[in-house]
Amino acid sequence: MSDTRVLYNDQCPVCSFEINHYAAYAKREGLAIQFDDLNGSERAAWGIDEDTAARRLYVLRDGELTSGIPAFLVLWREMPRYRWLAKVVGLPGIKQLASVVYDHALAPLIYRWHLRRKARAASQSG
Repeated sequence: MSDTRVLYNDQCPVCSFEINHYAAYAKREGLAIQFDDLNGSERAAWGIDEDTAARRLYVLRDGELTSGIPAFLVLWREMPRYRWLAKVVGLPGIKQLASVVYDHALAPLIYRWHLRRKARAASQSG
């Protein structure tokens, strides 16, 4: 069992591009990181409903659940190639700015895009 688990939306083009890159890197390097698609059966184990899970990135590390920029920091610290990024983004001031941008601009924008894709898919199938 992996010490670090990531919950992300594989149906989101932005999310899947970034997280699948990390997953491929982790696999190549033999890192103990598990990547769970919120659209699959793995989400049930997280105890997070689909809508909440689609709003941001979640990382579970040693029983501690983080989301947003803190989750990215946990993930990046687990991957040698990205530890420098965790150090930079984790600096005082930069972390707060990155969190504001993610929480109030990027994550909501990606979430609204997700809702539009879901509504379009539902209207095309119904």
